[in-house]
Amino acid sequence: MSGLREFFRIAIVGLVMGAAEVVPGVSGGTIAFISGIYERLINSIRQFTPLMALQLKKNGVKSTWQRIDGTFLLVLFAGMGVSILMFANGVSYLLLNEPIAIWSFFFGLVVVSTLVISREITSFNIRIGLGICFGLVIGVLVTQIVPITLEPTPLMLFIGGSVAVCAWILPGLSGSFILLLLGLYGFVIDAIKSLDVSNLAFLAAGAVVGLVSFSQLLSRLYALFKNETLAVLMGFMLGSLAKLWPWKNTTSYQINADGSQIPLVQEPVSPDVYSSLTGLDAQIMVAVVCALVGGALVLLLHWVARIGSGSEN
Repeated sequence: MSGLREFFRIAIVGLVMGAAEVVPGVSGGTIAFISGIYERLINSIRQFTPLMALQLKKNGVKSTWQRIDGTFLLVLFAGMGVSILMFANGVSYLLLNEPIAIWSFFFGLVVVSTLVISREITSFNIRIGLGICFGLVIGVLVTQIVPITLEPTPLMLFIGGSVAVCAWILPGLSGSFILLLLGLYGFVIDAIKSLDVSNLAFLAAGAVVGLVSFSQLLSRLYALFKNETLAVLMGFMLGSLAKLWPWKNTTSYQINADGSQIPLVQEPVSPDVYSSLTGLDAQIMVAVVCALVGGALVLLLHWVARIGSGSEN
């Protein structure tokens, strides 16, 4: 990676990916894709194999660093880490106090993102249609899974991190939502807020193992069956819209150690039904504006990605 502008572009993408991952239902992989770094990301991560250790000894640090695109990964993950630390409290506040605004923002973001992905599919046929349907069904089913509650032991945090990170790298599937399904989301958010390094280390270790392993498979699928893989990812994103719908009826909560509540089981309802159930204003205009802002952010990121790659189409 060269050039100060590219450096800042990757850092900003990392910041946005980190902020997205804090929200259950939004995937950092979605941001990576619309920003034009998705294929580069999975191809960089897949270089982390046992063979890399041998290459490090044989070829030296500089050659190995260039092979894994080390500067790119360092800047991206640093941006994500800073963003998660900065926005964990803010996003938690918005989810609790301004849920319609934040869900609408990400709903618009994902809707426009699916349009961006659809433009990357070079041909549409039966297999592409089946791939979209398959991803859509899986995406919807994931949002309907009844959450469980795991004890946040070091082993469970390691397992949770390894599973959640697979969802993180898939557009449409949210790593934080997987943690929510496992009953670990509240604990992890509290650990981030309090900088509980010991517990976060087990989560991070699981994430590294899961990310390196899963990126091997995903990179091969992307190389051999690009259109079909994009179709499934597009379906995942469409399926995730059920989770991102701004007006929800919450039927089950998770209680954190500090007494705060995190919605576990929610069903999408119409604005009118939402108002009648909660007695709150549906804030339709707020929802529309926030959705448009989310969609505009996608178009901005995609435009910046095209400029960065020198594409004018």
